[in-house]
Amino acid sequence: MGKLHVLILDDEPEIRDEIEEFLRELNFEVFKAGLPSEAFALLDEHPVDVAIVDIRLPEMDGIEVLEKIRKFYPQTEVIMITAHGEMDSVIRSMRLGAFDFFNKPFSIKELTRAIQKTKSFLDFRKNMQNGSSDVDCVSDQLLPAIGHKIVGDSRQMQEVIRFMCNVAASQNTTVLITGESGTGKELVAKGIHYLSQRKKHPYHAINCASIAEELFESEFFGHTKGAFTGAVGEKAGWFEATHRGTLFMDEIGDLKLSLQPKFLRVLDDLTITRLGSKQMVKVDVRIIAATNHSLEKLVEERLFRPDLFYRLNSFTIHLPPLRERKEDIPPLFQYFLQTYATSIKKPIHDVDPRVFEWLLEYNFPGNVREFKHMVERAIILCNGTTINLSHFINSGKKISTYLTSKVAGEMINLHELEKQTIIQSLRKAKFVKSHAARLLNISRQALDRKIEKFNIPADRK
Repeated sequence: MGKLHVLILDDEPEIRDEIEEFLRELNFEVFKAGLPSEAFALLDEHPVDVAIVDIRLPEMDGIEVLEKIRKFYPQTEVIMITAHGEMDSVIRSMRLGAFDFFNKPFSIKELTRAIQKTKSFLDFRKNMQNGSSDVDCVSDQLLPAIGHKIVGDSRQMQEVIRFMCNVAASQNTTVLITGESGTGKELVAKGIHYLSQRKKHPYHAINCASIAEELFESEFFGHTKGAFTGAVGEKAGWFEATHRGTLFMDEIGDLKLSLQPKFLRVLDDLTITRLGSKQMVKVDVRIIAATNHSLEKLVEERLFRPDLFYRLNSFTIHLPPLRERKEDIPPLFQYFLQTYATSIKKPIHDVDPRVFEWLLEYNFPGNVREFKHMVERAIILCNGTTINLSHFINSGKKISTYLTSKVAGEMINLHELEKQTIIQSLRKAKFVKSHAARLLNISRQALDRKIEKFNIPADRK
């Protein structure tokens, strides 16, 4: 975003001047007020991104100022200035929507941390509101066909969308999609198909890791009646069934080495012969392959044919892991929250700011797939209108460390929090342990151990 506009509301002139001097060095536009009435007059006249508000003020206290700003100037984020020992006020202000706080007397380090964190959030929010029209248009176009939106405002996702549109216009180009598990490779493959002129013809997805060697030819090329024991009739293989459409071959790196030459031959001449037949059949199929392995490394290890690799590598789209495009976390969260809250029919409207902070710190080893299920589980566990950190208690090992390290809120009793989460899950599952374990994303055995650990009656008592 451009220059940050900051309002400082503090009745001590030296505090206002000290903060102003620091912020002007960062090239921020700064407004100052000693009274709440002066601050509201400035908010009426000027766009303000961040208001730095002291808790102790004349006319009204900082908590009341915070409530009015959140109500009448919702685009302005609030950082509270507190005195040491005012933890009750800190907790209350954070619950009312303050984005962060720092203590008085403050250090430049504390002020810098609060400003940088808030600025990062404002950048993310601006990206959410003013995301690329290309992404929005493509996503809206694909939604009816694939059932999901492609969400992302990062430079990497902009590039992915551009590559998808470019290669979709080329009807026969083979595409290789690379990326870690859970990054959305099949979503991109479907997107390419439905953006192309092949969209009115079949799209089929095959997992190469699940193909038995003895069934490969029958599955892909088809067979005639009597071609082998059990072949009681004719059957078209995947290539014939996908004629004029798109065949997505997921986990191509797991295709057995002995099967790769047969697959390569079809790619080269687009001709197949059914098992038990001598008749050659011409097929018109675009191949999109995907892998979470490095095919170059597999070639070096002689586990993947170099000629097949070069044939598949005509056009490559790489999907980066979520930890490398964290600016996509806010719009993804917003999309998943809206989708699942509507589906489950829960009136969830707010999110504790600490949730956002933790999500930006978490590395998401399972990528977007993990994120999606994480939000769904949090919504299931939420009984009110606000998502908070307790609803993510089982989402990643880092959450416990994060929760115990936070001082910006009441001291959290992790032991009691985990116990109450388990009780809540049992109630939601109507005390069916297998269902409760799925809600918690743990095994049935792990749930039994926790029930014993916390001495929880495993029935409606």
